[in-house]
Amino acid sequence: MARPEVKTESVGTVVVAGAANLAIAVAKLIAGLISGSAAMLSEAVHSVADTTTEVLLYLALRRGARPADARHPFGYGKESYVWAFLAAVFTFVAGAGFAITHGVTTILVHEHRNDYLAAYVVLAVSFAIESVSLARAVRQIRTESLQLHTTPRRFLRLTADPAVKAVFFEDAAALIGLVLAAVGLALSQLTGEELWDGLASILIGVLLLVVATVLARSNISLLVGRAVPERVHREIAGELAGLATVRRLDTLLTMQLGPADVLVAAKLDFDDEASGATIEAVADEAERRLTARYPQIRYVFLDPTGAPRGDARRPDAPTD
Repeated sequence: MARPEVKTESVGTVVVAGAANLAIAVAKLIAGLISGSAAMLSEAVHSVADTTTEVLLYLALRRGARPADARHPFGYGKESYVWAFLAAVFTFVAGAGFAITHGVTTILVHEHRNDYLAAYVVLAVSFAIESVSLARAVRQIRTESLQLHTTPRRFLRLTADPAVKAVFFEDAAALIGLVLAAVGLALSQLTGEELWDGLASILIGVLLLVVATVLARSNISLLVGRAVPERVHREIAGELAGLATVRRLDTLLTMQLGPADVLVAAKLDFDDEASGATIEAVADEAERRLTARYPQIRYVFLDPTGAPRGDARRPDAPTD
C-alpha cells in the first residue's frame, strides 16, 4: 500500500515557525548585546534553539515520509520521532542550559548597561511575530481535532505528529518567555537590581526544561511503539468483531509506525464452518472498512485462530 505524501499543513507550520524564530533570534541578540540584559540574551538563545528545532522537525517530516523499501518494509515513519527527539534534546541542553547558567552569572557578577529601549522594542515585535506562528499551529490543531471528532486538548496530547505538537509548545513557551523577559527588565530598571533580570533568565531556562522534557517523553513513547488512542482502539475492535462469520476477537494489537502510519494486527476466531475462501473475503472486507474509516491505517494483519489459550492476550484498549 502506498504511503501518503508528507503533510503539507505540518510542513507549512514548521516553515513559518522557523522563519519567525530566525528573524527574532537575530533581533534579540542585537538587543541583548546593546542592553546587556541576561534575559534578552537568554531569549536570543531560546529563539536559536527553536530555529534549530524547526530545522530538525523539517528533516523529521521529510525523512519520515520516504517510501518503504526492502530494508525497511514498514517505511521510515519512526525516523520522524528520532529527529524530533534530537530537537527536544537540543532545546534541553543548549537553550535551557545557557539561560540558567547566564542567569546565575548575571545575579553574581553582571552589570547592566541601562539601555532598555531596544530590548523593549524587540520584545514587543517578537511577541507579535510569535503570536502569528502560534495562531497557525492552533488553527491546524483545531482543524485536525475536528476531523478526528475530538477536542483540541486531547488531540494535542495524543497526536502522533511531532511537528505540530513541538511548534505549539515552543511558540507558547516563547510567548511566556517574552513576558518573563519583559517583567525582569522592567523590575531591574525600576529597582536598579540585576537580580530580577537574572531571575527572569533562570525562569526562561526552567520553562525550556519543562517543554523539552514533555516533547522528549512523547517522542520516546512513539519510538518505543505506542498504540493508537483508546477510542480508536475500541472502534477498530468493534469493526473487527462485527465482521460476518467472526465469533470473537481474541487479540488486537496496534502500533503507530509514523505520523500517518498505523499497523493493526488481530487474532480472530471464525465460525467453524467458515471456508478458506470465506475467511479470505472477510479479511479483505476488514481491511477495506478499516482503511476507509481511518486513512492512517497502512497495514492490517489478521490471523484466523481457534479457541484462545490461557495466556492469550485479550483485545483490551490501551490506556491513554
